[in-house]
Amino acid sequence: MAAHTSHRPRASRARQAPPVPQESYAPHALYGCHEPHEHYAPYVAHEPYPSHEPQDSTGMLRRLLSPVNARLDEHLPADHKLSKVYRVGAGLTGLLLVVFGILGLIDQIGFFDTGGDTVLALNTNGALSVLSICIGGLLFAGMVIGGSFASTLNIVLGLLFIASGFVNLALLDTQMNFLAFHIPNVLFSFVVGVMLMWFGMYGRVGSALPHDNPYWRARHPEQAAREQRTLSRGRG
Repeated sequence: MAAHTSHRPRASRARQAPPVPQESYAPHALYGCHEPHEHYAPYVAHEPYPSHEPQDSTGMLRRLLSPVNARLDEHLPADHKLSKVYRVGAGLTGLLLVVFGILGLIDQIGFFDTGGDTVLALNTNGALSVLSICIGGLLFAGMVIGGSFASTLNIVLGLLFIASGFVNLALLDTQMNFLAFHIPNVLFSFVVGVMLMWFGMYGRVGSALPHDNPYWRARHPEQAAREQRTLSRGRG
């Protein structure tokens, strides 16, 4: 008896379609793009887009510190204007503090004297005079350096002046009042602190910063790069 042999049908090879000649490309305005493309990239799977959920502490800290890394190029109009504001704020405040300190030293007031000696309608002593000259010199350094350094310095010293006002307010009627603070000194500390913070934060914080702002560019590097490329193509 003949052996039964089964014949499997050969798998038919799929006939590949001949390549379709590329047609002249045109902008796909239907999807919001108005620029021509030679070809369209195939779909590539990607991770889900980031949600607007609260970020962890590390991400928030990185976002807060990113503007600090912005470098001001004073050859650019927006950067030059911001640096000029930071320099002026630091220089004027530093000059005021140095004059106050020098006048206190000229009067030869005791270093920790709390007898009520006044300079420019403010109580002072030798310790407060020396401290004022040191802080004024630091502000002069910020004025010379300028840029984001001057901005950060103004903000930090502004916060310290406001904190000093609160601390010395609590020490007014105690034996710990080594700087001879009175109410006018406390108010002066608050005013100088707010003024320094305003100068330091100018053009640095806000919800409507212009897109040529260096701190906006530091917070949105990808969008800034896209806008720069678009601007370059427009000029070309």
